[in-house]
Amino acid sequence: MIIDYLDGAHPEDVEADLCIIGAGAAGIAIAHSFIGTQVQVCLLESGGLGGEQRNQALYEGSSAGHVDFDPGTSRMRVFGGSCNLWGGGCIPLGRDDLKPRDWVPHSGWPIGFTDLEPYYARARAFCQLGDIAFTEGTFTAPTARPVLPFDDDKLINPLFARCAILFGNAYRDVLDHADNVKVLLHANLLELLPTPDGQHVREAIIGSLGGHRGRIRARQYVLASGGIENARLLLLSNSVVSEGLGNQRDVVGRYFMDHPSGTLGTLTADESHRVTRPYERLHGKNAPMSFPEIALSPEYQRSQRVLNGRVHPFGVEGPLPRGIRALRELRTAMRKTVQDENALLEARLSEALRNAPLGEVITAPSSVGLTALKLGLGIGDIARAVVHKLGDRPVVRNSHVELVGYFEQAPNPDSRVTLGDDTDALGQRKVCVDWRLTELDHHTHRSSAQLFGNELARSCNGHFTLAPWLTNIGDAKPEIHGTAHHIGTTRMSDDPALGVVDRDCKVHGMDNLHIAGSSVFPTGGWAFPTFTIVALSLRLADELRALLMAGFL
Repeated sequence: MIIDYLDGAHPEDVEADLCIIGAGAAGIAIAHSFIGTQVQVCLLESGGLGGEQRNQALYEGSSAGHVDFDPGTSRMRVFGGSCNLWGGGCIPLGRDDLKPRDWVPHSGWPIGFTDLEPYYARARAFCQLGDIAFTEGTFTAPTARPVLPFDDDKLINPLFARCAILFGNAYRDVLDHADNVKVLLHANLLELLPTPDGQHVREAIIGSLGGHRGRIRARQYVLASGGIENARLLLLSNSVVSEGLGNQRDVVGRYFMDHPSGTLGTLTADESHRVTRPYERLHGKNAPMSFPEIALSPEYQRSQRVLNGRVHPFGVEGPLPRGIRALRELRTAMRKTVQDENALLEARLSEALRNAPLGEVITAPSSVGLTALKLGLGIGDIARAVVHKLGDRPVVRNSHVELVGYFEQAPNPDSRVTLGDDTDALGQRKVCVDWRLTELDHHTHRSSAQLFGNELARSCNGHFTLAPWLTNIGDAKPEIHGTAHHIGTTRMSDDPALGVVDRDCKVHGMDNLHIAGSSVFPTGGWAFPTFTIVALSLRLADELRALLMAGFL
């Protein structure tokens, strides 16, 4: 059942067996796994079914780090979570991503790939990827075009799969019709209230922007609100435990990581399409199930003592021939554009998340007839384009290729999420993000940029020019940004002094509070995190099922 907490048609207090805070990929995966059981589930979502500015404003905060970070535009407060904006990339972590590495301080998960493997298989079904095969660090389906051959001790070609669903849309109806699941929209967690000893959550205090207040009393609680908000909500739950829940060792909010990204340089070559075409992310009914990326090999990471990373070559078109320009103008003129509040919000967020170089924007002409005339005059250009397409070459020649890198970030306790002094519309302190990179991060960016550029230039007889920011020495500000992959703020560790949750994602020192999502990742590799988020959530659901079902025996 889905209930809108704003409209007042709801009980003030809710009794449940399991309370899940956050209806993104993690929260929906856990709730979905309990459908049809005896367990009564209450799933809280602070947003609605579509993007709304006043809900989104609750994510606003400040940045305190050397690298700017806007916490308000890198995530989405809505049913389905920030995956409403994602590109669908799914890939498992590799064994080396999970192991301790002596050159990466604070690295190593308390679980390994064999612990995750069966849940990756179940995540594949939840993400509706079909039966596409996977192994550690990659999927194994055929690609649309042959990938570039590299020396395995330098670069590899792992494959990711594209998830074609939005979790909120895909699972909304089944959750709405589930007799044992109650979804509350526009319901914001204000605080988790524990017993006086701080070891057991008694109730969750919730509220809406319309002024409603209530309580959720449950046997087990799961925070599944994202890599920033999970830490914020623990810190805000401080009326009984002054430092916040799970924060006796001052670890909550620390080790904040993203996947730093930036342009590493430019590649010029007569046949630059040899580099770009194998790595194009094709869409459409006949598109392949898996797509290759270019990544650092585990051997290179070990030998050069760097973090993991990947690069994507983006072809930048040269001048448009007259006929091709006219054809694109005609398509634009014939395309109807409709914008509403939700579309405008998503456009603003998408702009913040977008990191690929943009091509030339073609605006709709005032006269379709004039465009048709231009089209006729440029028919020779179109004929040549058809020949290029048949030969699997770009319709428009690239002027150059921009190499954009995406990197693992080193765990750093000084990179952290804290509470700022300003408050939001609910009277809650806003978040402050102090995003910091280490010398290991900078070394990785410099070393990898040279390797990626030189190897790709060699593959097409081209020339690579390193981006100026990577040649700077000293305190120059790196030209990087985040990719909305928020990791590490409630990290997993067997040692309570080094982590917030244990290997079963239960908060250290508490008996009924768990955390789901990428905030529990000790390290993140370069991999898109959602597939691992879902796998860990399904693993956590099994743990919770064992705890909760025991109460019915």
